[in-house]
Amino acid sequence: MTADGGQRPFTDFRACQWVNQTEALRHFAAYDGKTQSQQHIKPLHWYVACRLVLEGGFHPDEITPHPPFAVIEQGGQHHVLFDPEKATGGETTVLGGLKTKKVDIVVNKDGIGPVLAISCKGMTGAFRNLTNRMEETVGECTNLHITYPALVFGYLFVLRANQDPRTAILKDGAARNMAPNDVAVNPEGQPVEAIARFHTALTELTGRRGIREDVSRYEAVSLAMIGMQGGDLGRPLLGFPPSDSPLRLERFFKALYLRYDERYVYSAPDLKSITRRLEWSSESPALTSAMGSRLDYDVRRSAGPNTDS
Repeated sequence: MTADGGQRPFTDFRACQWVNQTEALRHFAAYDGKTQSQQHIKPLHWYVACRLVLEGGFHPDEITPHPPFAVIEQGGQHHVLFDPEKATGGETTVLGGLKTKKVDIVVNKDGIGPVLAISCKGMTGAFRNLTNRMEETVGECTNLHITYPALVFGYLFVLRANQDPRTAILKDGAARNMAPNDVAVNPEGQPVEAIARFHTALTELTGRRGIREDVSRYEAVSLAMIGMQGGDLGRPLLGFPPSDSPLRLERFFKALYLRYDERYVYSAPDLKSITRRLEWSSESPALTSAMGSRLDYDVRRSAGPNTDS
């Protein structure tokens, strides 16, 4: 998406772009190339990185991939500007207790190291193989928490809400039929058994609160099924996960910010000048742009000049 809010096809995946949730998930839903390239999930990485700046209050220079933003300070306030020249791509290689690991989105604090990380995974079909993901999921979390027990680690998993195998997905006028194993939603509108089991398993891996707790659990996990038809294309299904599930997408970022503040701000007041999350002036050029008005989350805005108190 361009800075003025206009639509832009994703033709270059080398650097982070400013996208909103709908665009990132619509691309995931409609993508028909090979998933090994990661191009189906890259816009979701960009969305997360940009959201960590505008909603999370993290400086874009601390985030990999670097979002297309720059920051200037004027009159005691921080102003965020849209600057695509600042954007980078790639992942961060993090030292794990068992092996190094490339992580999709990482926030690094100078002198402290990685403080917050998010792993984004997407599955377009073959849902019978979801259980094979669990070993990888547990291993990734355990590996990084061994070296960095204070790391706030999130796991964001999206999958296509494919419905009837007889239903063709239309893309540029070409029809493609789904195999039975690619069906995510049964005729009654409920997730198939493999996805229901995956939800139950992920529920046991979320909610790590303290650094002495189980290193194999994430601070936050989200599971979202993405609509594939009509007006629901690219939208998370409202009915799954259930409304009381800890895996609901709307709870994901809030949980990460809360754990971060508890560990790096409230518990370490001497480091507050480094670890505190920034607030953005409402007069920031990025926020007053057309794209700034189309965000699906609240920007972390300042009430006045920023201070270290």
